[in-house]
Amino acid sequence: MPFLPIDCEEMKTQGIKRPDFVLVTGDAYVDHPSFGAAIIGRILNRHGYSVCVLSQPDWTDPDTFLTFGKPRLAWLVTGGNIDSMVNHYTVAKRRRKKDAYTPGGKMGKRPDRANIVYSHVIRSVDDDASIILGGIEASLRRLSHYDYWDNVVRRSILIDSGADMLVYGMGEKAVIGIADALASGLSINDVIFIDGTVYKTKRAGYVPENALRLPFHQTQKSDKSAYGKAFSIIEQNTDHLNASPLVEQDGTFYIVQTIPASVLSREELDRVYDLPFMRKTHPKIESQGHVPAIDEVKFSLTANRGCFGGCSFCALSMHQGRRVVSRSKQSLMNEAKALTQDESFKGYIHDVGGPTANFYGPSCDKQRSDGVCKNKACIGYRVCGNLDVDHHGYLKILRDLRNLKDVKKVFIRSGIRFDYLMMDENRAFFEELIEHHVSGQLKVAPEHVSDHVLKMMNKPPHSVFERFREAFFAYTKEIGKEQYLIPYLISSHPGSGLDEAIELAVYLNETGFRPEQVQDFYPTPMTRSTVMFHTGIDPLTKESVYVAKTNEEKKRQRALLQFDRPKNHALVRKTLIKAGRSDLIGHGKHCLVPPQ
Repeated sequence: MPFLPIDCEEMKTQGIKRPDFVLVTGDAYVDHPSFGAAIIGRILNRHGYSVCVLSQPDWTDPDTFLTFGKPRLAWLVTGGNIDSMVNHYTVAKRRRKKDAYTPGGKMGKRPDRANIVYSHVIRSVDDDASIILGGIEASLRRLSHYDYWDNVVRRSILIDSGADMLVYGMGEKAVIGIADALASGLSINDVIFIDGTVYKTKRAGYVPENALRLPFHQTQKSDKSAYGKAFSIIEQNTDHLNASPLVEQDGTFYIVQTIPASVLSREELDRVYDLPFMRKTHPKIESQGHVPAIDEVKFSLTANRGCFGGCSFCALSMHQGRRVVSRSKQSLMNEAKALTQDESFKGYIHDVGGPTANFYGPSCDKQRSDGVCKNKACIGYRVCGNLDVDHHGYLKILRDLRNLKDVKKVFIRSGIRFDYLMMDENRAFFEELIEHHVSGQLKVAPEHVSDHVLKMMNKPPHSVFERFREAFFAYTKEIGKEQYLIPYLISSHPGSGLDEAIELAVYLNETGFRPEQVQDFYPTPMTRSTVMFHTGIDPLTKESVYVAKTNEEKKRQRALLQFDRPKNHALVRKTLIKAGRSDLIGHGKHCLVPPQ
């Protein structure tokens, strides 16, 4: 199967007179299963629908959108693999210089708020168009959401874009359901029964009788407590087995979220990754410049979906869900064997993982029949007593991959949950991870050392990381290797004041960790941490939370994490004096910075 067509010439070559769907994406078209647009296009193809890809169209020229004419069934619109605003701006709201999803890393090939802009252009050239949004940008903006860049609670992206409906979460099942409904002759305005979708309607009769009502959009916009309440309701209804439909009123519109689509079975997930991907950038696009985003994933294997980690600052539970589904060993082995046949393969599989690499199955058996608990986390600052800890299946896959012909090394570069690892009484995975799967440096995410902040993050207490750190270096020394931990740290997360930032800096000084990059907390839509940032209240406990909002304090906290850099010395000294910690200024081993 060739690439999906990206121009009229390819459309005609493939015998398509009029495509069923035109898929508009803010990313360069890379036909690889790590790119959502490729998965959706391929799965529609497998079900008999023709799809043409309009990759990074010029939104200032409406005629560009008619490259393939008007689609027979609908326009599919996605901003790409990353929210277009996150893609374009740093947490300091400065314009980024590179876009990894564009040829040559060039910035400016997609608009801000891509879903909205693309939809408006489509409507201008096809006023009868059926427009369906998808991808992370649409998924996390499906209902009222706090927007960091505008510093307001924005309405559902369905209203601002003028699109007809959107697919949230992982969209394979929903998009086929929509395609079949439209192909049967139904108007898109009557497609109100597909799980995993959000639609807008002015008909009260189109609102499910059992729908839970969220506060009105205007109420959420003006009342922070109402916004926190709405988030809690959404968060408690993310599992197909126990969720209710949700409805939010915005003026004369009802925004209706159907229950989430059911999680793919292992067999279904295997079939997704068995689609005939070319596993590379379309050659006509590659000729414009290399697309950097393919580099890390080209020789990587996605082993699972979903995450029950429950980090407060992560939106995965709102997008992929908390139930983990994994691929079979045979599926992964087949893909690995195909990788070894690539002429550019050098013997190294870069990653075998997913959102969390060592989550290879559901957190407990109860999830299979009842869904995830609505008011209880599986793991984090506190651990559920029903949590199943088992690395056996994942470890068996890693062992078999290591033994494949032409494979020299198998690395794990996606996140490892060290707390989950430390709960496993069987040390086989831990030891083999260190011995075989670390490329000199293992990236882990303690995020902070203050238990107060870690509780806000729903991360494990600091003592758990310390036990992991000691065990890691002890076994590394035992096998005669020189390997390092690279900790991911977040500054200015809700709950972190100057005292907590200083506590983290002191720890870094004592341990010798020197983070190359420090990430300020980035408030993105639909996370518990973002609700705390906006409201100053933890939606889970309803307690007040301190939030660092001024640029000055954010700079102080960030500088403390990189206190050893001479350019930060002056600001760190001022901060320490302000906090009454002049004892940390001097030449002593315990001091962070020298005197002025």
